[in-house]
Amino acid sequence: MPNINPAIFKSYDIRGIYPDELNDEAAYAIGRAYARRTGAKEIVVGSDMRLSGPALKAEFIRGIIDEGADILDIGLVPIDAVYFAVRKWNYSARLAGTLAKRAGAMITASHNPKEYNGFKLPLSGTGWVRGEEIKIDVGQLPPDLPAAKGKISAADIMPSFIKHILSFADLTKIKPLTIVVDAGNGMAGKVVPLLEPHLPIKIIPLNFELDGNFPAHPSNPLLPESQAQITQAVKNNKADGGVIFDGDTDRLFFVDERGEFIRADMTLLILAKEFLRREPGAGIVYNAICSKAVPEIISEWGGRALRSKVGFVNIMATMANERGIMGGELSAHYSFRDNGYADSGFIAWLILLELLSQNERPLSKIVREFQRYNKSDEINLRLDDREAAIAKLKAKYRDGRQDEFDGLTVNYPTWWFNVRLSNTEPLLRITIETPDQETTDAKREEILKTINP
Repeated sequence: MPNINPAIFKSYDIRGIYPDELNDEAAYAIGRAYARRTGAKEIVVGSDMRLSGPALKAEFIRGIIDEGADILDIGLVPIDAVYFAVRKWNYSARLAGTLAKRAGAMITASHNPKEYNGFKLPLSGTGWVRGEEIKIDVGQLPPDLPAAKGKISAADIMPSFIKHILSFADLTKIKPLTIVVDAGNGMAGKVVPLLEPHLPIKIIPLNFELDGNFPAHPSNPLLPESQAQITQAVKNNKADGGVIFDGDTDRLFFVDERGEFIRADMTLLILAKEFLRREPGAGIVYNAICSKAVPEIISEWGGRALRSKVGFVNIMATMANERGIMGGELSAHYSFRDNGYADSGFIAWLILLELLSQNERPLSKIVREFQRYNKSDEINLRLDDREAAIAKLKAKYRDGRQDEFDGLTVNYPTWWFNVRLSNTEPLLRITIETPDQETTDAKREEILKTINP
C-alpha cells in the first residue's frame, strides 16, 4: 500500500483530517482503486465547500482518468445531487442502458469539523462502495497503468436536480409559512435559493454563505452551539418552524415554533404518515435505536415497520430488500424509494412543509402525539475495551429479552436499552428508553455503574 493512513477507511466511507490523515497521495490512490473496483465507464464527481476539496478532487480525478475511466464533473453540489446523478439522471446518452455501470463520488466529510474531508462512493440502485473495501483495493494497486487515459467533461445538474426535488411535494398545498433556514455555511446555501422561487413560504436565511471554515457554528446540527442561533431566530421572528442542515445536506433537523429541536425519529413518524396515506400498507424503515413508538405507530397505521441496523447505507439496503417506501434514523437521514433509495434533506423538508400547511396544529403539537416514552439522548463513551463493556451489560441484564441484531439490545416489559460500537468513531454508544424521566435517569446511572463500577 502507498504511504496512506489506514485509519481513514471507515465502515461506510473514507474520512480523515487533511492533510495529516487524508492527503493528496491517498486521494490519487483512492481514485485508481475506485475506478478499478467499479469498472465504470464514467464516474460522476461532486464536492462540497470544504477548503481541502479542490486539492483532493483534483488528485482523485487524476487517479480515475489514469485508470482509463471518464469523469463527469458536476461541480460544487449537495450530496443529494450526486445520488441523483448516479441513480436517476440520464446524464450521458452514451451510457443509455448501462445503469449498472454508473458510479459516483462525493468529496465531503459531512458534519465533521472543518479540518476533515473524505469520500462517499455511491453506485446505482442501492449500491455503495465502503471504505473498508477501498482499503483492500488500494493495497493491491498494480504499478502499471492502462495506455489510454480517461476524459473529463462537466455538466450543470442543478436544474434537473431541483425539478426532481420539487416533484416529491404538492406545492399547491403549501401555505405562506414563515420558516427559518440555517444552511450552516454549507451546501444548503446554494440549493435553498434555487428552491425558494417555487415555494410560497417566507424564508428567514441564516448562514447561507458557502464557507468551509464554518464561521457561524460547527457543521454538526446536534451540538448545542450549533442550535442556539436558529432557536433564537425562530422565536424572534415568530416563525412557524425552522430547519438546520449539515455541511453536505444529507442530514437536517427540524425546529418547532417554540424553537425546540424535534428528535429525528419523531420526524420520521410525521413523514411516514404521509407516505402511508400515499401508499397504504407500505414498508417504513427505522433503525434499531429509534423509539419503540415508531414500529408501534407504523403498525397501527397499517404500515409494515421494517427494522434496520444503524447507518444510512443499511437503511437504503433494507428499503430495497424489503420493498420499503421510505426510511429514517436518529441521525436525521431520511431516505426515499423514489429518490433511488438515497437520503435527501431537501425532500424531507418539502414534504414537512406540505404536511404542516395542511394541519391546523403547530408543529410542537403534531409531534406531541407520538411521544409515548421517555428517551435518553445518546450516551457516548470513549473506552479502552468496548467489547468488555458490552459483555458486562449482557451478563448484568441476562434476565431481559436480548438480541444482537445491532450491538446488544435488551428489552423489558416497561423499558429497553441498546449498546453498540460506533461505526464511525472509537465510541461505545448507549440508548435508553423508559416510561418517564425519573426511570431513565435511574437506568442510565445503573448502566454506567455496571460498565465502570
